[in-house]
Amino acid sequence: MKPEKIIVIGAGIVGVSAAIWLRRAGCDVTLLDRSAPGHGTSFGNAGVLAACSMVPVTMPGLVLKGPKLLLDPNFPLFMRWSYLPKIAPWLIRYLSHANDRDTRRIANGLTSIVADSVEQHESLCDGSPASRFIQKSDYTFAYASRADFDAEAYIWALREAAGFIPDLIEGDAVREFEPAFDDTTKLLAVMRDHGFILDPGGYVAALAETFVDMGGQLITAEVRDFDLSGGRIRAVLTDDGPLACDKAVLSTGVWSKPLMAKLGLNVPLETERGYHVLFKEPAFAPKSPVMVAAGKFVATPMAMGLRCAGVLEFGGLEAGPSKAPLDLLKRQVKTTFPRLVYSGTDEWLGHRPAPADSLPLIGEIAATGVFPAFGHHHIGLTGGPKTGRLVAGLVTGNASNLDLAPYDPNRFR
Repeated sequence: MKPEKIIVIGAGIVGVSAAIWLRRAGCDVTLLDRSAPGHGTSFGNAGVLAACSMVPVTMPGLVLKGPKLLLDPNFPLFMRWSYLPKIAPWLIRYLSHANDRDTRRIANGLTSIVADSVEQHESLCDGSPASRFIQKSDYTFAYASRADFDAEAYIWALREAAGFIPDLIEGDAVREFEPAFDDTTKLLAVMRDHGFILDPGGYVAALAETFVDMGGQLITAEVRDFDLSGGRIRAVLTDDGPLACDKAVLSTGVWSKPLMAKLGLNVPLETERGYHVLFKEPAFAPKSPVMVAAGKFVATPMAMGLRCAGVLEFGGLEAGPSKAPLDLLKRQVKTTFPRLVYSGTDEWLGHRPAPADSLPLIGEIAATGVFPAFGHHHIGLTGGPKTGRLVAGLVTGNASNLDLAPYDPNRFR
């Protein structure tokens, strides 16, 4: 029997993962992107395989605290005010989930995607050259005081309910465990059995090479539309002509929204503009990724230097980088690591895909043969391999026993 011809649109971590799992299932797979694999949002993340990161931003109390935080120049949340009228409908829907019931529901849904992240990445690589980028490690949360840790009791209770309980290190033991900190950090909450990627962009590129070595085809082109003759996909229409297929996976992150509209779904999806600063040749770095609670940024020791990623800005896809978020991130790094010296910096802005209900889209659109797999906010690298595996199973008719109803893309019909 002739194998099904599948087109995977988007060569970030989700798309590359789906393409590899589909090839393993014997499908004829083409991976399609307008740029090289790993050059988009998958390039610039914090690199953490954050298995315990299932708590959404929309927690109880955000509606009251949000406006104050937006106006605080020292809090890592920014708004390009000219963009507010456009984002307002999405923001209203987003904030409507900032209650205990929805927070717990969303956390349960995200747990299924991220909790086994390290194992999923290892299974994806399966001894390929890409496995050299995976580093098993702790994931540490740094606090200025026990009171600051206790103030996040709600978050830690949700993590504990998902099976993630930290080891607490306090006082002088903080410096013994992690010499990168000075005495302003009084408590570490250490999550064991996590990991990080030494070079996220290089990792995704290596996975794409593995896919090609498996017999997959990689094409550079931009998707314009779909041929849905008879209500089912026949071809993906690109700027270089149509590409016939039996089924398609759509995993282009925040850029999926206009393509979903062509398929009849108006997905409430916005970009969370995320920034990082890479400190080249640092004099020191933490031995594993650290989430600095006071600054809401993650410091990760990578192959190219110390990458500090964080800060959230709402401002759309078109505008370039803003100065204020980058300046704040640099100040926060200096406050946290006052002894840090380095040879130079690189700055980056990327776009995290944020559905209004904080849950990714994984499933088939009606019976069209088109399978969305996107919408992971800040956990795309963490949950990418699991998502790719799940959507590949749906495409091939070997669905997981996991309840996929929370991610059903038809919820936006």
